[in-house]
Amino acid sequence: MSFKNLIKTVVSGVLGNKLRSLLTMLGVVIGVASVITVLALGNGARASVSDAFRSLGADEILISVKQTIEDEGLVPVGENLTYEDGIWLQDTLESVALVQMSVGGYGKIRNGRVSLDRTISGVTAEGLIKEARAAGIQPVNWEAESLPEMEDFMEMGRFFLPAEVRSNAEVCVLGYDTWMDLFLGDDPLGKSIQVKRQHCNVIGVLKEMESIDPEDSYSSAPNESFFLPIGTAIGILFDKPVSVRMSAYVADEKKVLETAEEISESLRERHSVEKDENGEWEDDFNLTTRKELLGAAQESARTLSLLLGALAAVSLVVGGIGIMNVMLVSVTERTREIGVRLAVGAQQRDIILQFLCEAVLLCVAGGIVGIIAGIFTIPLASLLNQAQALLAPGSIPLSFGIATLTGLLFGLYPAVRAAGLDPIEALRFE
Repeated sequence: MSFKNLIKTVVSGVLGNKLRSLLTMLGVVIGVASVITVLALGNGARASVSDAFRSLGADEILISVKQTIEDEGLVPVGENLTYEDGIWLQDTLESVALVQMSVGGYGKIRNGRVSLDRTISGVTAEGLIKEARAAGIQPVNWEAESLPEMEDFMEMGRFFLPAEVRSNAEVCVLGYDTWMDLFLGDDPLGKSIQVKRQHCNVIGVLKEMESIDPEDSYSSAPNESFFLPIGTAIGILFDKPVSVRMSAYVADEKKVLETAEEISESLRERHSVEKDENGEWEDDFNLTTRKELLGAAQESARTLSLLLGALAAVSLVVGGIGIMNVMLVSVTERTREIGVRLAVGAQQRDIILQFLCEAVLLCVAGGIVGIIAGIFTIPLASLLNQAQALLAPGSIPLSFGIATLTGLLFGLYPAVRAAGLDPIEALRFE
């Protein structure tokens, strides 16, 4: 059979029952559209994770004290991670551009006869922005697309200077509600208040804050905040050395891993860390880079998208079973036609090729329609799920290839069965 005649026969066979062909294609259409949409949602999830971590800073190295569980709870396995450790890293390592540290405690704040119990935060000069972004808060009614900078957080006055942090200056910055409760809205700048019976001067007041995500609740009440330079806070709140939260920011983002190794070496030297019997360092601290967290989060999103894609592909299998069912019915209906063709000299391979091409044509046509439907469904799926969805370029050829393969696999058995009919018995079939 010539190629031209094969195409005519295949097309006439598919169009012989248009409604049945359309219903048969529907399963493939749904399957292909589902695969494209699900992969787009997975691709969008990975992009969202990347954007979120990038906004937090790909140049950040998180440093934390290693802890173990004992009778009294979590305790450090070695030395505390101290404020002096952070100063040492920033002053001695050229690869470290900045070390941001913070510590928290609870204390009484007094202005005249007004007394408040507040959580007191000790931070470095850059601590306000870092903590606000990590907590997901911003000034109320912030509408700019860019993230707020230091001056955007200030209602009046200013935040700490690096020199004030280094000198343990007795200065403080009030949260919006803390200011209203202590001073009833009066100008507090330059006024002296008591923090656990020690005096400090107010140099700034923060604007009223809100969560970036309206559905999130910020449990620590950002408007009730109270900030001190970290060294000042440690001296006021604690009677003995305390571990601090610490993040190092590298000078060159491309050398995050190298910088992390330099930090490890410096802390091992300061903490007199030794190797165990296997030659491994018994570090009393942990280092975590944003790239490691990003990789883990992206891997989770990738696994989820593959799982959802596999579930969506099940509908393609269902569509393929429908193709096989319809092709078997078609073979039965056209038994006499097959017998005539075999009787006049048609080869078995011609019969196989004809029915196989009919199955592939149904799947390819369904695949094309499914691709178009999937592309138009992506914005709707993104809207309904309130999630970012990005069309994965590879999903189109992947879906088309799967649709074609479905036609070949599920059309093969009916085609072989048609070619295996006995011509004499086929001609007698009523």
